[in-house]
Amino acid sequence: MKRNASAHWAGDLKSGKGTVSTESGVLEMQQYSFGTRFESGKGTNPEELIGAAHAGCYSMALSMILGESGLTPESIDTRASVSLEQVEGGFAITAIHLTVQAKIPGASEEGFVEAANAAKEGCPVSKLLNANITLDAKLV
Repeated sequence: MKRNASAHWAGDLKSGKGTVSTESGVLEMQQYSFGTRFESGKGTNPEELIGAAHAGCYSMALSMILGESGLTPESIDTRASVSLEQVEGGFAITAIHLTVQAKIPGASEEGFVEAANAAKEGCPVSKLLNANITLDAKLV
């Protein structure tokens, strides 16, 4: 299975502008720029999109793992905080912190934490990223 996305950029780094689009059309010509990445400009940025992808992937992985134990989540709310830092040789995504709150009828705290950690390790986006991934998980 392949999924496609595209980006267009025009101009230099600081004054240029770009757009990103996805095959599904959910994102279509969404603006990004130096300002949206490093300042407070209006639009998106690569780190925000990676965070959204990671949070979504993680939530689905957690749902799958819980389902294998016979549990059906009522809700899973995941937030991904992506750290972009200047390192030797440029910038890098150095860490992603996931915060999840889930309502799962019949789940024990211990079983939930085990499933939450397994999802962090097994999520395809987690496997892709070369960053320190941490997690706070709360059963509500």
